[in-house]
Amino acid sequence: MKQGIAATMGAWSARHRKTAVFGWLLFVVLVSYLGGVHGSDKVTDAESMPGQVARAARILDDAGLKSPAGETVLVQSASLTADDPAFRAAVDQVSAAVRGTGRTSEPLSPYDTGAVSADRHSALLRFTVDGADSEAAVANVPAVMDAVAGAQGRHPDFVIEEYGEASSGKWFSDQFKNDFARAEWTAVPLALGILLVAFGAVVAAVLPVVLAITAFVAAGGLVALSSGLLHTSDDASSVMLLVGLAVGVDYCLFYLRREREERAAGRDHATALRIAAATSGRAVLVSGITVVVAMAGMFLTGIADFQAMAFATILVVVTAVLGSLTVLPALLSMLGDRVEKGRVPFLHRLRRDAGDGSRFWNAVLTPVLRRPLAAAVLATAVLLAVAAPLLTMRTANLTFQQQLPKGNALVATSQRVEAAFPGSPSPATVVVKARDITSPEMTAALAELQSRALATGRMHGPTEVTLHPEQNVATVDIPLYGSGNNAASTAALKALREEVVPATVGKVPGTEAPVTGSTAGSVDFNRQMSDSLLPVFGFVVAFAFLLMLLSFRSLTVALTAVLLNLLSVGAAYGVLALVFQHGVGAALIGTAGVGAVESWVPLFLFVILFGLSMDYHVFVVSRIKEARDRGLSTTAAVAHGIRTTAGVVTSAAVIMVGVFAVFGTLSMQSMKQMGVGLAVAVLIDATVIRAVLLPAVMSLLGERNWYLPGWLGWLPRIGAEGPVEESAAGGAELLPAGAHR
Repeated sequence: MKQGIAATMGAWSARHRKTAVFGWLLFVVLVSYLGGVHGSDKVTDAESMPGQVARAARILDDAGLKSPAGETVLVQSASLTADDPAFRAAVDQVSAAVRGTGRTSEPLSPYDTGAVSADRHSALLRFTVDGADSEAAVANVPAVMDAVAGAQGRHPDFVIEEYGEASSGKWFSDQFKNDFARAEWTAVPLALGILLVAFGAVVAAVLPVVLAITAFVAAGGLVALSSGLLHTSDDASSVMLLVGLAVGVDYCLFYLRREREERAAGRDHATALRIAAATSGRAVLVSGITVVVAMAGMFLTGIADFQAMAFATILVVVTAVLGSLTVLPALLSMLGDRVEKGRVPFLHRLRRDAGDGSRFWNAVLTPVLRRPLAAAVLATAVLLAVAAPLLTMRTANLTFQQQLPKGNALVATSQRVEAAFPGSPSPATVVVKARDITSPEMTAALAELQSRALATGRMHGPTEVTLHPEQNVATVDIPLYGSGNNAASTAALKALREEVVPATVGKVPGTEAPVTGSTAGSVDFNRQMSDSLLPVFGFVVAFAFLLMLLSFRSLTVALTAVLLNLLSVGAAYGVLALVFQHGVGAALIGTAGVGAVESWVPLFLFVILFGLSMDYHVFVVSRIKEARDRGLSTTAAVAHGIRTTAGVVTSAAVIMVGVFAVFGTLSMQSMKQMGVGLAVAVLIDATVIRAVLLPAVMSLLGERNWYLPGWLGWLPRIGAEGPVEESAAGGAELLPAGAHR
C-alpha cells in the first residue's frame, strides 16, 4: 500500500513508541538548554528600520557612537512663573537630586537652554542617563525616577514629572514581561478548558496543550541558537507564543479527534491510529507547509523585525507539525483508550457522535445546501460590508502616546510637555558624516542648516548641534511641528530632507547626511511596507494556490481557497480600521481609536492568516474529498464533510479565537490590534466561510470542483495516500492506491 509522509511517520512512531516519546523529550530539553546557554542576539537599530533611518544608525554604529538615552523633567506651576525665586529653587533642587544619583550627565538648566514655556509657567530640565546601550540606561533610570519622585514629594504645589527614552523604555520592558506572563497564564488554561469541553476527558484535553507547550519551548531554544545568524526580537517571542500555542493545540486536536472518531465507529485501535495518520496527519502536514510558505513571504519585506517574526513562527510551526506527526501517534499508541481517562460526566455526555455533527451546524447547513446561490450571495455581501472600512485604512508607526493605554502616567506627562512646548515629541536628527566636520565650510553649513530649517516655518527651536571631531560626525536635533506622525510632521520632515539638507550640508563635498528620528522612522517604515505589499502578497497567494493545487489536484479547489481567504482577510482589515482607527466599539476592548493602524499589522495579518486559514480549509476539504472518492456525489460529500468536521473545527476555532483574544487584552496597542485582527479573521473563517460560503460554492460548482486540465496531470500530490473508504461500522478504511470496492 502506498503511504504518504504523514502516514509513514505515524506508523513508525506507533511501532517505536518509546524512541519517539523519549526522543522528543530529549530534543526539547536539549535545544531549550542550549538556547538558554547561547542567549539571544537581538535585532539592532541599523537592522530594524529601512531607508535614511538605517543609514543614520550605521553611521553612528561605525563611528562607535551610541545615542544617549535622553530624559526630561517637567517643572510646572499653575501660579508661579519661571522668574519667581521659588520656581527657580525648585528647578535647582530637582537638578541637584538628579545629579546626586551619579547615573546621569550634568543636567542642563532651562535657564541656560531657554527651555521655558511661552507662558513662563513650565520649564524643562534635560539630561542623559548613563549606559553603554539602551538596556544599561533602562537599568540605571529607576534611581533617577526615584530622585524625581522625591522632589515632587517635597514640592506638592508643583508638577515635577520625568519623561524620556530611558523611563519609557523601562515601562515598555516591564510591561512586555508582565503582558507576556499574563498571556501565558491566561491562554494555556483557556485552551485547556475548551479542550476539556471538546473531549469531556482530562487526559485527552491535556495532551494537545502539553505538546503545544513543548513545541513552543523547543522552538524558543532553536530561535536562540540561530539568532547569531538571524537576529531575533521581543515581538518575535510574542508572535511565536501566539501562533505556537494556537497551531500546536489545533494540530493535535485534529489528529486526536479523528483517531477517537474512528474508534467510536468500531475500528480497532491500530487501524484507527493508521487512518488518523493518513487523513488528519496529512491535513496537518499540508496546513503546516502552507503556514511556513506564507510566513516565508515576510522575508521579502527586507525588515529585520519582520524577518525575525517570520523565522520564529516558521520554527514553532515546523516543531508543532513534527510533534503532531511523531510523538502524538506514539503517545496515542501507548495510551490506547486510556486517553479517555478522567472523564467529566456532564461534559462527556454533551459530546455527540462526530459523524452526526451538532444540531447547530445541521441547522445552518441544511438551508445553505437547499439554496446555495442565495447563501453564497448573502454571505459574500456580509463579508464585503464588513471589509468596506478597509478602504479608509491609514497605517502609521504609532507614537508613544498612541501605543500606551489611556491614562498611563507617562502619556499624561508627555501630553503636559506637548501642551506647554508645542511640537513633535521627538525631534528629527540630521546625522552628518563629513571628511572634516570642523572645517570652516562645514561649520558654516551646519549653522545655515539650522537657520534654514527654522525659516521654513515647519520646524522650531531650540536646535542642538553635537560634534564628534574624532569621528568626523555631527548630529543636529531639529524639533518638528506636529504630533510626530500626522500630516504636519510628515510635511516638515519632507522639507528637511528634500530642501534644507541638500541646500546646506549636502552641498559640502564628501558629506552624507541622512535624517532620522521617530517621524523619519514612521515615514521610512511605511514606504518600505508599501513597496513590499505587492511582492509579499503575490508570493503568498501564488504559493498558497500552488500548495492547494498539489494537495487536491484541482484548479477549482485551489482558486476557491485563495478567494475565500482573501474575503476573510479583507473582513479582518475592515474591523481593524473600524475599531482602532475610527474608534467604533473600541471601548468594549478597553481602548480608544488612535486614528491609525500600526504599520506592520496589516501585512503581518495577511501573511499569517493566509497560512492559518488553510488550516481549516485543508481539514474540511480533505474530508469532502474522502467522501467524494468513496463514490458520494459532490453535494452529498459536501454535506458529509462539513457535518463530520463541524465539531472539531468549532473547537479549534474557539481555541484560536480565545488565544488571539487574550493578546487583544494586552497593554500595547500594536498587540491589541494583532490579537483582535487574528481573532476576528479566524472567527469569520470558521463560521461564515467554512460553514456557509464554502459549502454553498462547492454545491454550486458540483463536479467542476475537481477540475484539473489534462496537461496538468503530471503534477504530484503532496502526501498522497490511498483512498479512504467507509467501513461497515461507519468508520473509514485506508485502501491501496487505485483500489476500489
